[in-house]
Amino acid sequence: MIHHTQLACPSGSEDALRDYYIGVLGMTEKPKPPALAGRGGCWFVRNGIELHLGVEEEFRPARKAHPGLLWPELDELAGRLEAAGYPVRWADPVETPGFRRFHTDDVHGNRLEFLASTA
Repeated sequence: MIHHTQLACPSGSEDALRDYYIGVLGMTEKPKPPALAGRGGCWFVRNGIELHLGVEEEFRPARKAHPGLLWPELDELAGRLEAAGYPVRWADPVETPGFRRFHTDDVHGNRLEFLASTA
């Protein structure tokens, strides 16, 4: 079992992160421990998922590497993302038997994969 996944973000992008991860995905912000808060970035939780967005000085988005996030309301999420201007790329179900899935990019271009079981 994984406790959390970390993705990188540019410095000073916390408001954009909140707009995307809270406003679009419907996640909740988890306060960072005081010893880490000064480093910037944000932590978010939902559906047993914990994502940490950490500042990387020479930020480059993860275009291939990505977290695979189990998300029970997959169609509803796809609709919210598209309505907010974030394209959804549905994947071939043969590649992940027993799951429907799609890829999208976060506000900074990090690749995300969302999956729901078909069982």
